[in-house]
Amino acid sequence: MAPPEWRAARLTEQIRLEVEELVTGELKDPRIGSVTVTQLTLSPDLRHARVLVSVLGDHKEQQDTFAGLASAAGYVSHEVARRLHLRRAPEIVFVPDRGAANEQRVEELLNRLNPEE
Repeated sequence: MAPPEWRAARLTEQIRLEVEELVTGELKDPRIGSVTVTQLTLSPDLRHARVLVSVLGDHKEQQDTFAGLASAAGYVSHEVARRLHLRRAPEIVFVPDRGAANEQRVEELLNRLNPEE
């Protein structure tokens, strides 16, 4: 049975804040560069959390950062459950947020179509 919508929304925001705090301030993996947590989606059964992150740097730095985040996902999941007093830790998966890159690409294409602006 899924929790009420208000509870799931509140829990999603709490998990996002905790993940953001952990990723930006507490993880000591040297592979992890400049990361911004942009969004978190939680499955209806609250067992899976998909964290969209924006990573600065070139392709190699981004790959290294995602490798570091993937290796730290278990720790982040455990810490979130401990801090929020959850019975079951949600499985956390870090996914690149391509929103800004896609937006920039659309701008470039529009500028090519209409160069006088």
